[in-house]
Amino acid sequence: MTDNTTHNEQFTAFKVAVLIPTYNNANTLGAVLQDVLSYTSHVIVVNDGSTDHTATVLDNFPQIQRVDYTPNRGKGIALRRGFRYALQQGYDYVITMDADGQHFASDLLVFLEKLPTHQRHIIIGARNLQQENMPGKNTFANKFSNFWFYVETGLKGPDTQSGYRLYPVYAMQEMHFMCTKYEFEIEVLVRCSWKGIKIDWAPVKVYYPPADERVSHFRPFRDFSRISVLNTVLVLIAFLYIKPRNFIRYLFKKDSWYSMWHDHFLNKHESNAVKATSIGVGIFMGIVPIWGLQLITAVAVAAYFRLNKALVLIACNISMPPLIPFFIYGSFETGKLFVPADTAITITDNLSIEGLKKMLSQNGLLNAVQYFAGGTTLAIAGGLLGFIITWLCLKIFRPAANN
Repeated sequence: MTDNTTHNEQFTAFKVAVLIPTYNNANTLGAVLQDVLSYTSHVIVVNDGSTDHTATVLDNFPQIQRVDYTPNRGKGIALRRGFRYALQQGYDYVITMDADGQHFASDLLVFLEKLPTHQRHIIIGARNLQQENMPGKNTFANKFSNFWFYVETGLKGPDTQSGYRLYPVYAMQEMHFMCTKYEFEIEVLVRCSWKGIKIDWAPVKVYYPPADERVSHFRPFRDFSRISVLNTVLVLIAFLYIKPRNFIRYLFKKDSWYSMWHDHFLNKHESNAVKATSIGVGIFMGIVPIWGLQLITAVAVAAYFRLNKALVLIACNISMPPLIPFFIYGSFETGKLFVPADTAITITDNLSIEGLKKMLSQNGLLNAVQYFAGGTTLAIAGGLLGFIITWLCLKIFRPAANN
């Protein structure tokens, strides 16, 4: 039995196919297919409306599975149609490769080696971004992408832009995606992470030809703009829904309270003052009336002042949805101290949303002052109270800690 036969049997046993989306890569596609077919016969090519002689190249490989359509729709559509086709053919996983010759088929074995212990994971082939011929713009773009991926998911990774990936398509079949172009490869990572599909990385090789030999369909201004819009939407969803949802789920896990107490509150590597400040800052940021920006600002403040990020974020979630009406009420009531008595809004007199809108429209500036001044005062008071209570508790339970 040859090694290649053994590799193909592994693809068969794990129900894995190699998925190659292509658009006008006729000059490199043939060599890529020959390389991949030396490892497995489970190959799917999605011809995304190519206008060169890609179809002729594919005709020379009758053993592959093909998905052809016109006109060109973009890489996101090509991958999504490839996922759907793979599921229809009975595959549970696909390993995506680019058709431009940058990826090495020998690295398919890297994914197969990790698969037995990572069966519900997306595995990304992490490239060496410091190697010769690596375009400088790729390095910057990858760092940019890695940063926003961390903001949106809390996961740190070396390479979020690599197209060499293993996808567990069986776990993704109920998901619906929005993006159709290059930005799909960001959306799919973030939304799969939110769904509970884990993300992991494995080192792979990459070949970048000299600049005058490269073929790229990436349109810097248009595609970067689309990616920026996508990241804006994902950040808003993450901070307004995903992170509060995850926090609530965390609170109801069996070991969460034990972990919170021992790993974060009683951790001997931080002083009582740092921990108490982290709780105080978190409560302040959770109450202060900058809705939609609270968690983002809290993360930035925690990083800048080197606070306990976990405690800051836990405390920041004091503004979870069931408590928001109470903070709004408290903000308006406290804000009465800062505006003339005859213009102040009294929430109890206007319980309906329409009534509140009417009152706000009558004295817009003064009402805004009442709300924001009151909310900020309430946030300061809450933060100070949280700091004092936390510090006293830690003095009792961590008397030997460095203060």
